[in-house]
Amino acid sequence: MKRLAPTLVSLILATGVLADEPRVRVLALFPNKAMLEIDGRERLLRAGQASPEGVTLVSADQHEAVVEVGGRREALTFGTSVGGSFAAPETREVKIYRNTKGAFTTAGSINGRPVDFMVDTGATAIAMSATEARRLGIFYRLDGAPVGVTTASGTVPGHRVTLDRVAVGDITVRNVDALVIPGDLPEQVLLGMTFLNRVDLRQEGAEMVLRTKY
Repeated sequence: MKRLAPTLVSLILATGVLADEPRVRVLALFPNKAMLEIDGRERLLRAGQASPEGVTLVSADQHEAVVEVGGRREALTFGTSVGGSFAAPETREVKIYRNTKGAFTTAGSINGRPVDFMVDTGATAIAMSATEARRLGIFYRLDGAPVGVTTASGTVPGHRVTLDRVAVGDITVRNVDALVIPGDLPEQVLLGMTFLNRVDLRQEGAEMVLRTKY
C-alpha cells in the first residue's frame, strides 16, 4: 500500500489540474488579435501574448483563434469555448415585434447607454445621427474614420466608429462597427448587419427572433 500511495497522489493532483484549467471562449476575432473571455474575464490578446491566467494566443485571423491551454493547442471559432469545468454557455433569445408603422423596433443599449433601435436588414452597419452619437458620448470625429455614407439623399460625409458593446435584451455583441451620419437623422439608431450578422435571425410574421450563436 505504501508503494501505491505516491501513484494515487499523482492521479489526484493530475485530476485537480484538469479541473482547474481556465475556461476560454472567443468573443471577437481580428487579424493577429482576439478578444477572449477567460474564466469570466475579458482579455484582448495579440498573437504570442499570454494572459494572467496562463492562456496563450498562438495565432488569430477573422475565422479562428488558436490558443494554448494547459500545454495543448485548440482552434476556436467565434463563440466556441474550451477548458474549465463550467457548463456550456446558455443560448439567449430576444423577440422583437412590429410597431404601429410596421417596423421592428426595440429598446437596447450602446456602451451601456439606453437607445431605441429600429431593425434594418438593408443597412450594412449600425447607423446613427451625429446628434445621437454625441448623446451617447461617442467621439466620432476624434476616434472615427471619415467615410462616405449613402443615404436616401445621396452620399454624405460620415464617420466609421467601433462600438465597445451593443446590447438588445440579453444579447450583447462586442466591438461592433457603426456609421455616424451628420445631422439629426435617423431619428432611431438603425440596427444594421454589423450586429445582425453576429446573431441568428429569423422572422415569423409580426415577430423577429434574435438568437446567440454558440
